[in-house]
Amino acid sequence: MALRLELLKKQYVGPDGSAVPVIDVPEFSLGDSEQVALVGGSGTGKTTLLHLIAGILTPDSGRIIFSGTGDGEANVGESDIAALSEGQRDVFRGRNLGYIFQSHHLLPGFTALENVLLGMSFTHRAADPAWAKSLLKEVGLGERLHYKPAKLSVGQQQRVAVARALANRPKLVLADEPTGALDPKTAQQVLALVRKLCDEVKASLLLVSHDPAIVEQLPRRVSLAELNRASMV
Repeated sequence: MALRLELLKKQYVGPDGSAVPVIDVPEFSLGDSEQVALVGGSGTGKTTLLHLIAGILTPDSGRIIFSGTGDGEANVGESDIAALSEGQRDVFRGRNLGYIFQSHHLLPGFTALENVLLGMSFTHRAADPAWAKSLLKEVGLGERLHYKPAKLSVGQQQRVAVARALANRPKLVLADEPTGALDPKTAQQVLALVRKLCDEVKASLLLVSHDPAIVEQLPRRVSLAELNRASMV
């Protein structure tokens, strides 16, 4: 099992000082190399949930368990990212997770290749230019390695973001509406690339979308509104 959530809860403080539940997930699991779509619109807690899984946010209670995680090829069994310090979460995320946002978040002053190489720098390991170039070639940008984002189309920018997310051969890829800013044809191309690259590096995929044309292509679909009890309040 790649990921397991147990009794996960997160709340914020409302304008009047009252507690506002945002996440209340009793249980959820994701298998090794499994590809799952979380179907949810506004108010279902999708971004908060992904941020908790990625260790960007910490839960108020509960566990976020990753299996088979470690340094390099070492397998240290299970890791609860919620129990790690901020610095430990940063290192863990760099080594084990890939994150694809709706907006590419590329650095404008860096080329496509440099953006992918930068994604490798958070693991405390040496960057691998050959692998970065290979990924960019896989996403159809082998002739645009040295183009900066402003010289790329929106679809090409998102392809660079996909390559960056897979740069460290993650065990889990989180995708938050990764095709939301793209036209339907480009969206299909990007989704196919994400799934193909996840297969190649044997990464599990957890994709959030409200687009039926996207979610119906993944083998397993889970309703966020049903998974997250806080969204029912």
